Order: sequence, then C-alpha cells, then structure tokens
Amino acid sequence: MSDLEPQAPPLQPPLQSTASPREREPDAADLEKYRKWWEERKLRKLRGQYESALVQLSELVNENLTTPLHVASVRVRGAPRTRESFLASIIDPVLRAPDENGATLESVLRKTKEIKSLLEETDLFTQVEAVIDRSRDTLAHPEDVDVVFLAKERGRYFLNTSTQVGNNEGGASATARVRNAFGGAETFEANVAFATKTRMSFNSSLSAPLTSNLKTRGELSVFGMERDNSSFASSSEGVRGLRAVLRNGVLSHGAHEVGYEAVLRQISNLTPSASISMREAAGQSVKSSLFHSWTRDTRDDRLLGTRGSYAKLFQEFSGLGGDASFYKTEAHGQFARSLFPGLTVSFAARTGLLWNLGAKSYFSDRFQLGGPVSVRMFRMNGMGPHDGVDSLGGSLYWSTGVSLISDIPRRPHWPVKTHLFVNAGRLDNVDKSRPLMDNVIASISKPSISAGVGLVYKLDPVRVELNFGVPIVASKSDGSRKGFQVGIGVDFL
Repeated sequence: MSDLEPQAPPLQPPLQSTASPREREPDAADLEKYRKWWEERKLRKLRGQYESALVQLSELVNENLTTPLHVASVRVRGAPRTRESFLASIIDPVLRAPDENGATLESVLRKTKEIKSLLEETDLFTQVEAVIDRSRDTLAHPEDVDVVFLAKERGRYFLNTSTQVGNNEGGASATARVRNAFGGAETFEANVAFATKTRMSFNSSLSAPLTSNLKTRGELSVFGMERDNSSFASSSEGVRGLRAVLRNGVLSHGAHEVGYEAVLRQISNLTPSASISMREAAGQSVKSSLFHSWTRDTRDDRLLGTRGSYAKLFQEFSGLGGDASFYKTEAHGQFARSLFPGLTVSFAARTGLLWNLGAKSYFSDRFQLGGPVSVRMFRMNGMGPHDGVDSLGGSLYWSTGVSLISDIPRRPHWPVKTHLFVNAGRLDNVDKSRPLMDNVIASISKPSISAGVGLVYKLDPVRVELNFGVPIVASKSDGSRKGFQVGIGVDFL
C-alpha cells in the first residue's frame, strides 16, 4: 500500500533563496559572521529595551517627585574596617540639612546622591551602589524609607618599588601605604628613595579628613634627605624635619595649604676645592617657620598643555625659634594656547624674594637658578653670585620663557614634539642699602638670555627634553652651557 503513495519529485537546483532582504542574513557557510550578526541584533534589541525602561522609570520618578517621603535610616554594608562614627560624621550633616520643599521623593534622591558622592570621595571603596526601600522598623510611618549603600572596600595595604627620573636625577624608591589605617579614611604612607644627587630621602606621613565634607585634610609628616651639592656648591646637605599641614580646596578652583615646619639643616662633606664662602656656610642651622601656598591649575596636561593656566603663590615666615629668620615669597605662572592645530605657544614666569630678618641668611634658604628645567643653556644652579666654582645662591630672582611647541609633521599622534624656546632670567642678592624697587629694576634691566631648539618627549609621569642652544647674554658669574643639553623633570620653564 505504501508503494502506491505519491512521491514528491526531488528538488533540482538552482533554488530560490527565501531569506528576507531586510534581515540582512549572511551566507550560512560563514558561521563567524553569522554569530557576530546575531549578537549585534541581540544587543540592539536589549539596548532598545533598556532605553525604553529607562525612559519609563524617569517618567515615573518625575511624576512622583512631590510624593511625601522621609529617610528613616541610612546603612552602609560592605565596610567592616570603617568606623561607624566616621560614616555617621559624613552622613548625618546631609540628613540634617533642611529641605526647601519638605521631605519628598526629590529630597530623598538628592540626599542619596550627596551621600553616595561623599562615600566615593573618601577613596575607601571600589564601588558604591544605593538602594531605597521601605523602612523595616515596626513603628515606621508609611512614608519612611531606608537608604542602604552596598559598598566594596579597597585593599588596605599597598607596597611598591620603582625606578624614577625627574629634575635631572635618577633613582629608586620603595613606598608602603596603609589605607583607612584607623577606620576614619586615614592614610599612612612611608617612602624611602636613593638617587644620584639626592643620595637618600625618606618621608613618613599620616593624613586624615578633618571636616564632614572631606574638603579639608590634615597631615603630619617626618622627613629627611641627604643631597650631594658638590656639582655646584662643593658640599653635601643634610635635612631632618617635621611638618604639620592643613589642605583645603581643589586645584581647578584653587587649593590652599597652611602649615608649620621645623627643620634641622647641615652643610658638610666639603670638597678640598670648597671656597671660603662655603666653608663659612658649613655647619648646622635650625628653621622654624609658618607657610602658606595657593595653587590653581586648569591646564589640560601638566607636561604638554595646549590650553589652560597654572598659578602658584607661596609665602613663608621663619623666626619662631631656631637660627633662621626671614620672609620668603615666590610666584609661579604659566599659560598655554593653541595657535593652530598642532602648534602651541607656552609662556611661563617665576619670581621670588628672600628678605632676611636676622644677622645673616643661610645657604639652605637662598634661591638657586639655572639648568635645563629652569633657564635653559645655563648650568644646573649655575647662575647668580659665585665664590670661585661655588654657587652661593641669591635672595632675588626672576625667570621667564616662551616656547613654540609643534607636532612632528604627519605624526601628530607621536608623544615627541619639536619646540623653539627663548629664556631669560637673573639671580641677585638684595642690597638693603637701596630701596627694594631699585633692586628689582636693576635685576630686570640686566637679564641673562638664551635661545634654542629641541625635541620634547612626554614620558609619563615626566617630560624629557633634548635641546640645542646658546646663551645670548650672560653675566660674568653665570655658568653658561653651549650646544646640547638634556632635561628630565616635571616643572619646566
């Protein structure tokens, strides 16, 4: 019976494709292409669903912003090493802040956002998520809600060893850090470094937030270093000190720093060729001073900025004990502008004044000027008053520089740039028998000037320069340098 059933004739090629053109189906043999096509289609669908849900949620929230709601409690989960008293110190002021339009959903969302932002600003957590739920208190009102923050703490301990270059110096360092040392966002950090010129340095500090908005931090530190100054002053300098600092603000709007410093300085290890002036400067001195600095930085890049500005004002008063007694002030400024795509002009200026209030000024307090990160085409710390081969430093200085920085032709993405520079500056001692303004005018009227061309390489976190130039005008005491000069550092003129 089955033999009598009709049979369909076999299909003969060519066969017509039944795929719909609007689906853009790939060749069935190309499995990888088909998989990517399917994943893209699925992601487009999920993205559409997400955006639709987000729009609906946004509409729901906006329609109920005036709904009466009150935060009954705030809990932070996932912070076992953080003190509850510290969390309460940053959360309670936000909760106690008055609501202009009463306790509503809008005020709950605003306070939740503020608290989340503060928790993230402590730098204690890798992630912070907020959940708003009905209050679980049996005596809670219907409009009471609990805000729960689900957090994940960062690692507590950090240890790092590295090699580094900067300000024409290379070395190695080790850093140990303990985050959230006592449960209140404190940071304890210890660093020791060995380098070519700064033979040894160490710093140990403990910092912590002092206000509920986390904008003000305090820091206590102990520091020291041994620096080899034989290349320009035929001696070595040892420093040991302690510092207490208060910091407030952010760099983009202006950051303040106020502190006290007590330092023991020692000039020793004089070379056989040391001058009489350096031999008289040898020995110990103690500085006890108050200082203040204000810094504002809006540059898009601190090493090769194409726009923005940088300004810093520093002042220090010493004489609260110890040997040194002086008033010291400095001002730094820089701004950069893009003239054309790939061409930037940068202008920088610095100045400083040391007004001695005691019987004499000390070598450690005086300014030094000159070098590849300062006034180019002069020797490192080689400008100003000298006694033989030794640079004695000065009490009044100014320096300025203009640079044209350009991309390598047809290679704008390279970190290497070319630049043309002109630098000028001078370092003097203040003659107190004359008015201060006369000293300033005399210094400005006799500048030392240099010019040249070079290559600039941005090697984060430092900038490297290879320059060729000449000193155009130089004082008799200035140590000039013709030809090639290499500079490695962060803060260039």
